[in-house]
Amino acid sequence: MLIIRGGLIHNAINPEPFIGDILVDGGKIVKIAPAIDAPDAEVYDASDRDVYPGFIEAHGHIGLDGYGIGFEGQDYNEYGDVVTPQLRAIDGIEPRDRALAEARDAGVTTLCVGPGSSNVLGGTFAAIKPVGVRVEQMVVKAEAAMKCAFGENPKRCYRDKGNSSRMTTAARLREMLFKAREYMNKLEAAKDDPSKAPAFDMKLNALLPVLRREIPLKAHAHQANDLFTALRIAREFDVKITLEHVTEGHLVADELAKENVMLAVGPTLGHASKFELRNKSWTTPGVLAAHGCHVSIITDSPVIPQKYLPLCAGLAVKAGMEPFAALQAITIHPAEHIGISDRVGSLEAGKDADIVITDGCPFEIETSVVDVFINGEKTEKFEERPI
Repeated sequence: MLIIRGGLIHNAINPEPFIGDILVDGGKIVKIAPAIDAPDAEVYDASDRDVYPGFIEAHGHIGLDGYGIGFEGQDYNEYGDVVTPQLRAIDGIEPRDRALAEARDAGVTTLCVGPGSSNVLGGTFAAIKPVGVRVEQMVVKAEAAMKCAFGENPKRCYRDKGNSSRMTTAARLREMLFKAREYMNKLEAAKDDPSKAPAFDMKLNALLPVLRREIPLKAHAHQANDLFTALRIAREFDVKITLEHVTEGHLVADELAKENVMLAVGPTLGHASKFELRNKSWTTPGVLAAHGCHVSIITDSPVIPQKYLPLCAGLAVKAGMEPFAALQAITIHPAEHIGISDRVGSLEAGKDADIVITDGCPFEIETSVVDVFINGEKTEKFEERPI
């Protein structure tokens, strides 16, 4: 049992922080109150400190792109087939990746990671925590979403393999969803009679959770037209969807607000390295939030190092985003985006004790993360070791 005592608590639910105690037991937050009496509990003195929920990345590839390795560590894009829904992030994650340790030290305690955007359908993302020596110890949700991609990337990666236009990308996604729906209907019609069931198809089988609305499509899209193509296809097949990157979202904020869809915005730090990024702006998350959209801020690590997630939120604040909206964009909103807000994303009784202690506002570069707790356990700081 642990008490984090006397810190300024930012719970990501109420805009105003307050001084109080947090009681932790069994890896969970048991109680939050102005003063908690628990004589048998270990006490962590958080006076003169700020206390936050663990920060959350809604979309990245950390653990699937080895730090400082190059090709040998590149396990998040598959270039042999334009549609690969059967691939799973958990089969490629390297728990010992240094970038995970650096993210943890920066207060990032949950990450949704998975395939890149080379494929029209890339496979499933997983929600993980950056602790453990094997992926089973890290997993919060093994299948959080099914990656699909629009725009330049699938065109560029498969232009010599029959996928050289936006029309083709959309048609391939529709074709796979149509075939998967037929496959699902045949399975349901067969019920318990194997003789009537269709032959097992690994790709189509992987899409069943999408068609059953158990997980969303996680749609990579930068340009405004690609955002609306993704939404159009989701409506056609009555599937859940989240929009990822949303680079031109500020240009069509009124329309996106009508859709009631969750948005993961970024990566914004860096050059506009391709045409569809030409309208990239730090104002995007703030404009979308001001229009009532559900916004998460992302690094898309390794595009931006994962440890700079709080910095990205700070830059959004500098560009006009409300500070509390920015805090929610790296805590409770990504938790909701991923579908794990029952466990993480805010400081509330019953949730995982993923807690970050800082010596100031995490959006400011002078601020340091003092300590990080994951599942109620204080994590060790990463130390550079000779190779």
